[in-house]
Amino acid sequence: MTRTARRTRRPLQVAAGAAASLLALSACSSGSDSSAKPDSSGPGKLSGEVTVFAAASLKESFTTLGERFEKEHPGTKVTFSFGGSDSLAASITGGAPADVFASASPKTMKIVTDAGDASGTPATFVRNELEIATLPGNPGKISSLKDLTEAGLKVVLCDKEVPCGAAAQKALDASGLKLTPVSYEQDVKAALTKVELKEADAAVVYKTDVRAAGDKVRGVQFPESADAVNDYPIALLKDAPNTEAAKAFIALVRSAEGQKVLSGAGFLKP
Repeated sequence: MTRTARRTRRPLQVAAGAAASLLALSACSSGSDSSAKPDSSGPGKLSGEVTVFAAASLKESFTTLGERFEKEHPGTKVTFSFGGSDSLAASITGGAPADVFASASPKTMKIVTDAGDASGTPATFVRNELEIATLPGNPGKISSLKDLTEAGLKVVLCDKEVPCGAAAQKALDASGLKLTPVSYEQDVKAALTKVELKEADAAVVYKTDVRAAGDKVRGVQFPESADAVNDYPIALLKDAPNTEAAKAFIALVRSAEGQKVLSGAGFLKP
């Protein structure tokens, strides 16, 4: 080999080494970017609106949880539609856009699952028990479910298709009592409002609603309520517009933090 050839080969070897070094640096840089990606897609990066259809009895506790969710996930907004579970189920199967459904009974949740509008299996997250709501001071001296059948007493019940109405009817049937209310209301809050406005002497509602009403009403417990405890299931909806945020909200509801809020409102553990 000539001296000229040796001088030519050395620069080529140096150039090849430099190119290899650049490729190695590029690979390291690419690997570093890839490892950073999970942080950018983590739960803290949730955004957009989450629409939750929930039983009226969940209004106070879910509103609290919605505020916590928005605080924990800046850029999100939780919008609630509260009402009778049967009406909410009908809206969902009718095509109303929503991400989450929280029902006051398995029966009304089944309307949604049978229509194929739920994603996965609904999970029971709390239970609720009935109580009689009377006027402050209980002027009618109501002390039992049987007292509600007294002549001249204005009693309000939830509609029989609504979970609180179905539960009340179950309790009445268990005790062999017949009761004709002055009105049937479309959800538990509407029934309670009748008493708060003094348009009725009593209403059979949930224990949680009596607690939420504070001194506007007085609660009367009755043993037959143990025969009509309602399970509350929650489910992600099949066509949820914001699936990831919806899953995160359901996780909050079922978490220790969520259960603490619900227990504080008077709900029973599942």
